[in-house]
Order: sequence, then C-alpha cells, then structure tokens
Amino acid sequence: MLVRLCAVLAWLACSLSVAAAGELRRESVASPHLGRDFSYLIYLPDGYQPGTTYPVVYLLHGAGSDEQAWSQQGQIQQNLDSLVASRAIPPVVVVMPGCVGCWWVDGARDKAETAFWQDFVPAVERRYDLAVPRAGRFVAGLSAGGYGAIRFALRYPDRLAGVAAFSPAVYTETVPSFSAARSQPPFLDATGQFDQKAWDAQNYPQWLPSYFAQGHRLPVYLVSGDNDRFGIAPETMKLFMALFARQPEQTELRIIDGDHNWDVWASALRDSLVFLLKNAPPSQVATSRNSVALAGRGSQRP
Repeated sequence: MLVRLCAVLAWLACSLSVAAAGELRRESVASPHLGRDFSYLIYLPDGYQPGTTYPVVYLLHGAGSDEQAWSQQGQIQQNLDSLVASRAIPPVVVVMPGCVGCWWVDGARDKAETAFWQDFVPAVERRYDLAVPRAGRFVAGLSAGGYGAIRFALRYPDRLAGVAAFSPAVYTETVPSFSAARSQPPFLDATGQFDQKAWDAQNYPQWLPSYFAQGHRLPVYLVSGDNDRFGIAPETMKLFMALFARQPEQTELRIIDGDHNWDVWASALRDSLVFLLKNAPPSQVATSRNSVALAGRGSQRP
C-alpha cells in the first residue's frame, strides 16, 4: 500500500512539473537597421495567452555569446519555471536577443541600439501580442549585456520599469587590456585600434545627467562576484554609488562570492527577477488588434 501511495505521489509530482513548464522558442525578426535578421530566444510561461499584459524582461548576453547563452549555460527555463511555479515571481515573458560583439550600442558595424528599440522590441511585442505597458517592461544583462542594460535604463527610462546588471562591464575610465571591449567593433577606430573617445562617448557616465534631469527613477539591481577577474566589482560599486546618491531607495547592490562566470549570473538572475517583478502590474487579458487572430491559431505561432 505504501509503495503504491509513493508511486501515485511521484506521478502527481511529475504531472504538476510538466503542467507548470514554460516554453522556450528560437526565432528571428527582420531588422532593417542591422541589414539582417535579429535572432532571439523567447520564454513563454505556462498557460501563455496572446493579448495578455505579461511583464516582459529583455535579457542581454555578454560580449562573446549569442541568444542561446542564457539557455545553454544559465539554465533559464528551469530557473523561470521554478520561480513562477513557486509564485516567487508572476508569469513572465523573457526575451533573449542575439547580437554578437555589438555591446548593444550604435557602432561602426552594427546599429545595435537603434535596431533593438526600433526594429526588435516592436516586432517581438507585436508578434506575441504582448500589449506591454512601460510598468511591465524590464531589461537585464551580464557583462557586456550588463553594460548595455544600464545604458538602456539611463537613456530610455520612459520605456522601462527597472534594470538588473550582473558583472556589468562599466569601466568608468579606461578599459583594461584584457577586456573584450578593446578588440570589438563598437570601440575601434578606422585602423582597428581601441578608441578611448568612442568608449567614453558611449559609456554610462555620459547619460547620468540626462537621466537625473527627467522624472522617472528606475529600480536598479547590481551584482558582481567579489573575485571577478576583470576587476568589475569596484566598477560596479562606483556605479552603485553614483545612483545611490540620488535614488537610495531604488538602488540595490550585491557583492557575492564568485568570479566572472555563470555561477554568479544564474544565481543573480533569480534574485534580481524577484526584485524587479515585485511591483510589476498583474497579468491580465487585454483587448488588442492581434488577440483574436493569434488565439485562433492555437499552437501555430509565427
């Protein structure tokens, strides 16, 4: 009898686990500003319905990665399924764009920042009929993606509700010789050498004055490993102090045990999502022009 009961409980646990699983899809959208497709992965929570105002997190990868990094190394689906199932966070859509070596800025090779905001975000939100209000849109990223997430938050606070950056490559002065920024297109001059002026022109200190001059204050969650081999912990603390001085109640910093690696980033993602999404508007069905058509397609998604 006990054996049979255990078997039933195990079956129920398995069934609930399967039922609570979200879906991960790999897709692309056309990007006129890149001159090529913008590839991405998207996580849809269990029970996803088109036309519902889910909170949406745009999750950016680092300098040497692509849109698959968070799924292949960050256990994104397992982490999100667990957080949603435990009700630590509400059902959420997470979008992971791929832009190798672009640092999420408009550089000489890729107009990545313009492509992200003018091509990518509108296309994805239209395709999935997300009807996202500003209060439900967030951005996060690791390393170069953390650099990009901070820039997006400071430059477009009217479009976002919060930001998280993990081991962000936000060097306030010069970039160390071992940083990938010294060899990647956005920060190179015509001869292929690192251009300090290009770095300074794009880096976050340039955008702090305009951010503080406007009315929105975004919640900011910063994380770095204490043994980060690229010297990012002190740089993260500098960014924290610059923000904390003006918005102390909305700025969080975690210096945790670890290096510049996925042990830090996967752990940081879980806590940061709880922080960011605690004040997100609840999911609700919205009336929009795509809802009926998309719902009629059933499982056939673009």
